[in-house]
Amino acid sequence: MSLAFAQRLAGNAPYETLADVRAVVQSQLPALVDAIDKGTLYPAKFMRAIGAAGAFSSHAEANEDLDLNLAIDAMSEVAEVCGSTSFMTWCQSTLVWYLANTENEALKSAYLARAATGELLGGTGLSNPMKSFFGIEKMKLKGRRVDGGYVVRGALPWVSNIGPDHVFGTIFECADGGKTMFVADCANPDIELLECDPFLAMDGTGTYGVQFKDAFIPDDMVLAHAAMPFVKKIRAGFVLLQAGMATGLIRDSIDTMKKMGASLGHVNKYLTAQQPEDFEAVLDELDTRVRDLASTPYETSEPYWRAVVQARLDAGEATMAAAHAAMLHTGARGYHKSHKAQRRMREAYFVGIVTPATKQLRKMLADMDAQGAV
Repeated sequence: MSLAFAQRLAGNAPYETLADVRAVVQSQLPALVDAIDKGTLYPAKFMRAIGAAGAFSSHAEANEDLDLNLAIDAMSEVAEVCGSTSFMTWCQSTLVWYLANTENEALKSAYLARAATGELLGGTGLSNPMKSFFGIEKMKLKGRRVDGGYVVRGALPWVSNIGPDHVFGTIFECADGGKTMFVADCANPDIELLECDPFLAMDGTGTYGVQFKDAFIPDDMVLAHAAMPFVKKIRAGFVLLQAGMATGLIRDSIDTMKKMGASLGHVNKYLTAQQPEDFEAVLDELDTRVRDLASTPYETSEPYWRAVVQARLDAGEATMAAAHAAMLHTGARGYHKSHKAQRRMREAYFVGIVTPATKQLRKMLADMDAQGAV
């Protein structure tokens, strides 16, 4: 555990909430990790438990002074034990972020409080839209205006932290090129959840393909009829919240390396620049940077946005590097399926490929640099 993180955990309110989340994580999650990793358990009960402890509620009331650090730290607590569950925590926190920032009071009234406490679970279907905004994919959902709402058709290949009684936020495109962001209710009979092929990790995350079969989306479910200004408002939060997945996994990788010192320290010392103290320095610098950025998530300046993208890129790369080093420190014993080092390495790669993925982040930075040079 980094010094800065330990100090926050020992601090006063609102970090009493963090201690509550930590207590739930440490008492419940370790026993569930193997089943989650194998895909035999979607931990709905646990998600509701950390919701009740406050993991999703610190950013439920949008105001100009709001910051995202408590939500990130709560997610980091989860990630220290299980990367899959920290991803679900991000999905849930992002759903709350959408609902907190919509101007649709009917939608907010119906869902926000329940999502913030974990009573209602759900996720985010912005992988395809995010890629489309940067010229990587085409929008997969198409909508048309009808009386009282929209009719949407198309398919999203992967949406996580969902199930038959869940909801999630996503975006469709109209024939005129306009984009609308909305909340989809998985109980809608014209929205079908499709089983995915097994993944390398993350099979316990409630991940499905989603087919919209001319599904009616009433106006009361619309987050923003004009999606792009709304996306600009929430984009920094969407990206910064993912830092919790990274920092918790890095902390656990450092702990794994340290624990191997007693038995393998005499040979692990030759893993140059891959020592626990090297990653502690990386983690402390990353943590400081993220905390500063997360304190002003509504800032929309281009230098700020570039710093957010760079921090997210660095977080993913540091996560993969730390898990890789932990695997090397454990040696052959870490190569056993029963050892967590191989699980943490698989989970770390997910931080590098979840939207916005490493390659997308690099493209985003290159595009910004090119625009700045014009």
